[in-house]
Amino acid sequence: MLERAARAMVETDLLLGAALVPLAVRPVEDLAPSATEVTERATERSPARSTSAPEPAEPATAGSVVVESDPAASGASSIGVGTPAVPMGELVDGSVSEKLADLAVRHAAECPHCTASTTHLNIVFGEGAPDASLMFVGEAPGEREDRSGRPFVGPAGEKLDQMIGAMGFSRESVYISNVLKTRPPENRTPRPDEAAACGRWLASQIELIRPTAIVALGGPAAKLLLGTETGITRLRGVWGRYDVGELRIPVMPTFHPAYVLRQYTADVRAAVWNDLQLARDLVRSSE
Repeated sequence: MLERAARAMVETDLLLGAALVPLAVRPVEDLAPSATEVTERATERSPARSTSAPEPAEPATAGSVVVESDPAASGASSIGVGTPAVPMGELVDGSVSEKLADLAVRHAAECPHCTASTTHLNIVFGEGAPDASLMFVGEAPGEREDRSGRPFVGPAGEKLDQMIGAMGFSRESVYISNVLKTRPPENRTPRPDEAAACGRWLASQIELIRPTAIVALGGPAAKLLLGTETGITRLRGVWGRYDVGELRIPVMPTFHPAYVLRQYTADVRAAVWNDLQLARDLVRSSE
């Protein structure tokens, strides 16, 4: 038990950007969590709920959160369904990178939300590996992202980079995007109509990249991808699924890096690290 506690402490320190501490390497076959482990982790609640009795599971209905022992299973209940803005057959004939570039051009000219926006300097479409097995989706660009045209480059971006590194990935090996591609006025939370309009372009991105798993960063991203109004405190740590085309992609909701910076407590950091480990293990076990 002491060894397990020590490992958890070190892994959490890595999430926070502490100096690298060597860990024992687990065999690849041990990376995939067992059905029992996934269920136990997935049913964990937020730190604020940790002292109370677990709530009964809700019925699995359309738009509800479902705990899946195998989140990638083709027969699992659909949670979020995405409608691509552009059918794949209408994009330029070329590589995924070329298709993403074509999609970005079309988005800039056709997105009903972003073409109507008057409060942004740059469109922040997304960046990363076109063949990424892991994708991170936030809610919208902030002021620094708007100035640079790149996602997650401010303090929250630095924290996200640390999170990605702690998982054993690099920023260049994953793909990072947002629900909205333009900064909302005063950095306010995206409205449902804005998320629905710009979310169709995110659906096209996801269908092109075809990640093994998606980490939803914060409530707006989780709500769009999972088709639910449930808050992030209840959603985090529970596998959901996003359907687009023939793809069935597991989604792990977690707190936004900006929230981690605001609520920099051991409980919040441990909760996020738990969520990231689930996503990491699923991706690694699928390689």
